[in-house]
Amino acid sequence: MAGGYVKIEKFSEGRCRQMFNMKVVQPARLDLDTKFNFRCHKGIKCFTLCCSNIDIFLTPYDVLRMKNRLGIPSEEFLEKYTVARVDEKSSHPYAYLRMAADSERRCPFLVVPDGCTIYTDRPVSCRYYPVGQAMLKKREEEEIVHEEFYFFVKEEHCLGFKEEDKWTVESWRADQEADLYDGMNREWKEILMRRNLPGKIQLDPKKQAQFFMASYDLDRFRRFVFESRFMDVFDLAKEEAEKIRTDETALMKFAFRYIKYLMMMEEALKVKEGVVPPKKETGPKTSKQG
Repeated sequence: MAGGYVKIEKFSEGRCRQMFNMKVVQPARLDLDTKFNFRCHKGIKCFTLCCSNIDIFLTPYDVLRMKNRLGIPSEEFLEKYTVARVDEKSSHPYAYLRMAADSERRCPFLVVPDGCTIYTDRPVSCRYYPVGQAMLKKREEEEIVHEEFYFFVKEEHCLGFKEEDKWTVESWRADQEADLYDGMNREWKEILMRRNLPGKIQLDPKKQAQFFMASYDLDRFRRFVFESRFMDVFDLAKEEAEKIRTDETALMKFAFRYIKYLMMMEEALKVKEGVVPPKKETGPKTSKQG
């Protein structure tokens, strides 16, 4: 992404929105009380096999944690460790972990035989494994409701289900801190669900670049807020402005509000009276690859 350039390639909904090959997804919906046995450890024969030949979808909080773990700016992290792809159905651009360019396609943070080098800051998809999590959008009367649900992922190589450690889905989420990640990402995931709403808009390349910046490139987004005309246009309280300047989590959640404004989903930001909003700046440039 040198020079502010992000290569964004197209993909279809069926190709990569799922972290897992659907053949290994168990067709049974789980609730938080569902019980199962599982343990992953260095002594198990299949250790780290789940870290190869997989597409790992990244959330905003994933990127925030990993780039801080590595001590590098978000631009550098995205350039070195991710690829960006546009979902053809929703027109949303998403970041995926850049796997090794060989037949095994290993995670860049995997070291054999020791395992994950950023384990305490690993992505939420890795935290959930062998449980998968998804969100269902449904309409109840006049309101659209987003409902989370869970499922098992059972790959042939995985022996963890034969271990004796007992869990419920709820206790597994808490132990792996997946519930923390879900809370941080929930508003953003609800934005993603808008792709099937009546009257939805397709994002043009400029809006795709802004969506990507606000979702993943927090350091660039901070500069966009404080070094452009943004503060002259939008009505932010002094306390909120200072909070998002110094608190990355607050900045991330503010970025979600900006995405809602960008996509005309709701009045998420207030324009100052008498000010004409500027043309929306692009953040990183984009290109598409078929």
